Amino acid sequence: MPLPTLLAGLLLPLLLIALPAPAAAAPAGRIAQPPLAPVDGEVIVRWRTDAPALRRHPLPARAPADEVRRTLAARAALAGLRAGRTLEDGGPVGPRSQLLRARGESAQALAARLAADPDIESAVPNGRQRILAAPNDPLYASGPPVNRLLLTGGPESGQWYLRAPTADVVSGIDIERAWARSRGSEQVVVAVLDTGVRFEHPDLGRAANGGRLLPGHDFVSNPTVANDGDGRDGDPSDPGDWVSTFEAGRSPFTSCDASNSSWHGTATASLVAAAADDGIGMAGAAPGVRVLPVRVLGKCYGTDADILAGMRWAAGIAVPGVPDNPTPARVINLSLGSSAACSAAYQDAVDEITARGVLIVVAAGNSAGGPVGTPGSCRGVLAVLALRHAGTKVGFSDLGPQIGISAPGGNCVDIGPGDPCRYPILAATDTGTTSPVSSSWLDSYDIAYGTSFASPLAAAAAALMVSVRPALTPGQIRSAMQASARPFPTGGADNAIVPFLEVRRCDQPNRFAPGDSPNYELDLQCYCTTGLCGAGMLDAGAAVDAVAGALARIERTTAAPVAGSAVSFSAAGSLAAVGATVTGWQWTLVDGGGIVAGFDSATNASTATLTPAAAGRFTLRLTVSDSLGNEASQTEVVDVSASPPPPTPPPAGGGGGGGTTAPGWLLALAGAVAALRRRGRGDGHGGRGGRSGLR
Repeated sequence: MPLPTLLAGLLLPLLLIALPAPAAAAPAGRIAQPPLAPVDGEVIVRWRTDAPALRRHPLPARAPADEVRRTLAARAALAGLRAGRTLEDGGPVGPRSQLLRARGESAQALAARLAADPDIESAVPNGRQRILAAPNDPLYASGPPVNRLLLTGGPESGQWYLRAPTADVVSGIDIERAWARSRGSEQVVVAVLDTGVRFEHPDLGRAANGGRLLPGHDFVSNPTVANDGDGRDGDPSDPGDWVSTFEAGRSPFTSCDASNSSWHGTATASLVAAAADDGIGMAGAAPGVRVLPVRVLGKCYGTDADILAGMRWAAGIAVPGVPDNPTPARVINLSLGSSAACSAAYQDAVDEITARGVLIVVAAGNSAGGPVGTPGSCRGVLAVLALRHAGTKVGFSDLGPQIGISAPGGNCVDIGPGDPCRYPILAATDTGTTSPVSSSWLDSYDIAYGTSFASPLAAAAAALMVSVRPALTPGQIRSAMQASARPFPTGGADNAIVPFLEVRRCDQPNRFAPGDSPNYELDLQCYCTTGLCGAGMLDAGAAVDAVAGALARIERTTAAPVAGSAVSFSAAGSLAAVGATVTGWQWTLVDGGGIVAGFDSATNASTATLTPAAAGRFTLRLTVSDSLGNEASQTEVVDVSASPPPPTPPPAGGGGGGGTTAPGWLLALAGAVAALRRRGRGDGHGGRGGRSGLR
């Protein structure tokens, strides 16, 4: 019987040590309200230094309060005359700034009206902000005290990966800054394709009961691998993915090692949207969004067929024999993969899903600095590399030019023998080593780290971006996240247990032969470069801020530019800042490349056309402006091919020609890659071998 096509991979190391049962579940957590709208009819204006209003109504630096009121009222009256409506002064904001009020007009409309006054430098709605506060979840700041005797507790660093960066913890994603704008909209769905979830976990729970988890679906078709008594069904609950000593190495678990249950899907789901401010447990990075659990991994592995079906279903694409998905995702997280290159099957699925406006976020892989495999190497996905707390590439993480962004993945190298891990990833789990027993959270002894956990942090940040700007495309999300990333550190890290050993610069992916045992702690940590680790370190706060402003987007309406033919572009996909409208476009030829002299069309419209005279390359830029005075630009490099030669007429006599036909089929070899497994306190890569990989 031929082997099915299998997704070979490497699993996330999880050291599972039973914890005491958690306290009884608290009520569903409070979800932050959406951002507050500006105050009706109130706008902050800043006068130009040479504005007549300032000359006619000067204001001494230390003027009495009544003089300040009279002067500002006079300036308001003058602004009102120019705007054609009555304006009231609302008080000073700065030497040239004041608050103006108008009744019966929105703040956005008034700001647009006043921004058109040439004497006013800027006019912005008088916004409202909430307190920027950390959540009250106890594990956010610090885990419970470490008990070395019982091997429980910690980490002291708590959810270090969510907090703002510090001198010691460089790679924190600054989630509280993002939360100042949004903790996520319930209309935004993040699909987590994984081992399934534990619905009863107090930090998750069913959406119907106030929790974060939607019903989802189970796509694991082999009943033995599914471990739940049947194949595909509507229940994505995780029954446990343990592999017994008897099962290991026997069909269908060939190349699988014996292992305990990982509860991997519950952990990744909690990193996306665990309830915040409920006074228990942890906080997810986007606690206001909803998670769609899609079970595609069972005991040891999952197959390509199941994963591809689950991907399409999660995006709202019909899958024969499966009920339609009533809650399609805007973001899909895949903390799984293999060492193989992206196949045509995966690329087709990625292209189809991305075309529907869905961003696919994928873990880079844990093969100890190896090249990025499937599906992280597919064109159009956002592949995520794992960082240490110090901002360096963690030893187990893969790397390569396919990486889009880097995010915290946890590490345990800076400790002595037998010490609790200081910087693991704190996430939801279950205490059961096989079947579920009771809900819990990972800590300094029951540790987790891997690119599996860097990926959902990036997916959650993307969900927050979409919550603020629902019209964002996958390309815009990816571009804004990369443009707002923080630079990688170039110094300051060490190897802790061997401090004198210098941390090297990341150079190229490694390829280890089976049986090799690289020293993860000492050899494979490295200072990242943008060529191998993506654009930089994920900054969720800056990414959400970036998409709240104006965004320029160039869409080429000519698919394949050729010399001598017009090439057309559109700015229709550009966005104004939140609360504003696009008011202007400006096209600029940055570099004609010797083949373009200028535009055929106007350069201040939403579309533009130009004609290259020859093959080559040219560069143009689009700048959009909005009614609040914001501007944004995008630059596009366009390659032009030579004009195709005229068709050759058929030979006299109309012969149809001849030739050979390639075989209509190719023989595909399916195999399983044995996973490296390493348990201990280091940044090791380990896990169960087999067909799919938990990253």
